[in-house]
Amino acid sequence: MADEPVGTGHPVGVGPWPGPLPDDPRYDPELLADGDRRNVADQYRYWSVEAIVADLDTRRHPLHVAIENWAHDLNIGSVVRTANAFNAAGVHIVGRRRWNRRGAMVTDRYLHVTHHPDAGALAEWAASPGLPIIGIDNVPGSVPIEGYALPRECVLLFGQESTGLTAEAQAACDVVLHITQYGSTRSINAGAAAAIAMHAWATQHAR
Repeated sequence: MADEPVGTGHPVGVGPWPGPLPDDPRYDPELLADGDRRNVADQYRYWSVEAIVADLDTRRHPLHVAIENWAHDLNIGSVVRTANAFNAAGVHIVGRRRWNRRGAMVTDRYLHVTHHPDAGALAEWAASPGLPIIGIDNVPGSVPIEGYALPRECVLLFGQESTGLTAEAQAACDVVLHITQYGSTRSINAGAAAAIAMHAWATQHAR
């Protein structure tokens, strides 16, 4: 099992399991023998990826996160990593199937990632469970996210860093929200915007 990158140059995590090995199917024999240097919460030390995903599945939030992927945006990985932090029900890559995973720090292993060829396909998927699509972009007609009552079950849809949501994506949205800014630039980093929007959802619905 490959170690997850930690970026510090110093050992992290825990070493080999001390004492008699536990009789628990959630534990990974290789990690028990070699140590667990992954960037995971302490409660998941030595657990296999499959066991961690299974446990997360028991308490996923009913929030889906979708990102348009047309130009291999570096921010996509950051959005995926944040979706893991908020234990989103799923991540949806819209557009190109291949996406830049570097910023995700392999957190996509613990998420359910689905690909949709375009925004229309995402909208068709969301219609079946009745999930409203909430776009996040500062386009004309968008509504401030501050104070907006976000649906508990929904899809937050983000565009790319340079171009924002495409016209097709905007058309698929039930509403488009923007994050109010107070400085001199007209936009905020896409990865940062996703983190703010997911936190706004969590303050209303996470328990």
